[in-house]
Amino acid sequence: MNTREQKLQAFDRLLTIMDELREQCPWDKKQTMQTLRHLTIEETYELGDAILENDLEEVKKELGDVLLHIVFYSKIGSETGDFDIADVCNNICEKLINRHPHIYGDVKVTSEEDVKRNWENIKLKEGKGKTSVLEGVPKGLPALVKASRIQDKVAGVGFDWEKPEQVWEKVQEELGELQAEVKINDQDKMESEFGDVMFAMVNYARFLNISPENALERTNKKFIGRFQYLEGKAKELGKELKEMTLAEMDVFWEEAKQAQ
Repeated sequence: MNTREQKLQAFDRLLTIMDELREQCPWDKKQTMQTLRHLTIEETYELGDAILENDLEEVKKELGDVLLHIVFYSKIGSETGDFDIADVCNNICEKLINRHPHIYGDVKVTSEEDVKRNWENIKLKEGKGKTSVLEGVPKGLPALVKASRIQDKVAGVGFDWEKPEQVWEKVQEELGELQAEVKINDQDKMESEFGDVMFAMVNYARFLNISPENALERTNKKFIGRFQYLEGKAKELGKELKEMTLAEMDVFWEEAKQAQ
């Protein structure tokens, strides 16, 4: 692995290249924080995909893309005199030191839960004008991820169930309420109750130490693989899927499950 000096040299090289691109490249010169935003989100999702695939070579590449965006935003910030990359680094260093008083102070902790609880309490004290631990949850997060973050944050200040069995009972309760609305066939109430079921399931996943986002994406990939196997078999037979019966398709679906 690289030495600390080599790591610093590599980062300095990236900063130099960013300076050069900003001065000389027509595309890079035109970019603003607003134009980069959607690209940054895309790069973050690509990193997430590489992590889920456990493709470490791809993870390395995608981390570079994300790091480039961080350096790019910092370069733009330096041009307006608001902040530069040193300010960004120092800010996160100070934040980490402040939020780890059990490492850099005299606070005692006995578990990971103590650390998370302290973290959320400190964040609430740090917030300028913030009165809720939930103000730190980005509004633009996908709903599934947002539900996880909401639950993590309220749990961090003690608003939580005591054991998984209680959460599972809540899931069953919400399922019952959903079924009751399905029988009435009120679309608005069905949607509301379905949301409650999903929220409760996300909470249950947290108690089982399962990432609901990762779990669902794993199922998505599994389904895609099986369906594409089915499409391939249909093509071998010279058929369109819509020409096949469900029973015929199910044979290949079971084959795909065995192959996985």
